[in-house]
Amino acid sequence: MIKMIPVLVATLIPSTITAQVGTLFVKQGTTLNRSLGPHFEIPPACLTAFVTIFMFISLIIYDRCFVPAIRKHTGDPRGISMLQRLGIGLVFHIIIMVTACFAEKRRLSIAKENGILEQKQTVPLTIFILLPQFALMGIADTFVDVAKLEFFYDQAPQGMKSIGTSYFTTSIGIGNFLSSFLLTVVSHITKKDGHKGWIQNNLNTSRLDYFYAFYAVLSFLNLLFFLLVAKSYVYNEDVDVIESNRELQKVLEPSSYGA
Repeated sequence: MIKMIPVLVATLIPSTITAQVGTLFVKQGTTLNRSLGPHFEIPPACLTAFVTIFMFISLIIYDRCFVPAIRKHTGDPRGISMLQRLGIGLVFHIIIMVTACFAEKRRLSIAKENGILEQKQTVPLTIFILLPQFALMGIADTFVDVAKLEFFYDQAPQGMKSIGTSYFTTSIGIGNFLSSFLLTVVSHITKKDGHKGWIQNNLNTSRLDYFYAFYAVLSFLNLLFFLLVAKSYVYNEDVDVIESNRELQKVLEPSSYGA
């Protein structure tokens, strides 16, 4: 269980990024044009449904197309290892935050062009500009969340599988706390020396794009940490093979001496 802790630590930043889906991503949507026809407005939170939709679609593609194709080259029944799958998801998280950063820059530029500075004013830009970051999050969950759950359960010792599964929920819980903590700290630091700060209640005068760029850099650094952890990690089945070889060697050594 202890050897999985570095992997658990590497999943905390991804969990903070996932937390943005129900918080800042949705708050962005409240400032945009949500009209769909003359008499209907899309609730901003409904975009989170696209996370589930794209996760479902990408899971099917992953299991039915990607795994059989890559299995021929790797020989791994899973196609790629659990940590490789997790690593791909971490790359997606960097792409998500860069995408969100550019979408927010576009939103702010439109707001500035139209002189929109008040909190309750609507930016004349469709809410669907946020769709790529929600869709990419669904694809990333196919790699990150599934790999996390599978890894912590599979690598936990027999009789401790439930504790291994709790690592998954621990990652999500700490990630949500860390998200609030980082938001508070960044907001406080950027307000020093009379500056307005990156994060305010009024997103039209905030610099949420800078905050997303900060998350992109943080995700990249976390990816580097994860690569170091993954490189040194030895899977349980590999440990069993090593121990079996050692036992076999001990059995063969006396017979070789006798010969």
